[in-house]
Amino acid sequence: MEELLKQMMGKKVDISCGTNATFSGEVVDIKGGILYLRDDEERVAYVSIERVAIVWEVKEQQTRPGFVS
Repeated sequence: MEELLKQMMGKKVDISCGTNATFSGEVVDIKGGILYLRDDEERVAYVSIERVAIVWEVKEQQTRPGFVS
């Protein structure tokens, strides 16, 4: 899992650590079995890599000018 996460450095991901623990953010570092995720508010979450069950790469949503109905 650590090697996979290293390949995602700089990308936005969603991480699931079980049924109720989900984290979102940009992968900013991996050290000593800890994944560092930075969210949109510049907060950093520290996640134990051995607890990570699922990783999704987040696709950037394209915003279009105009009204939403």
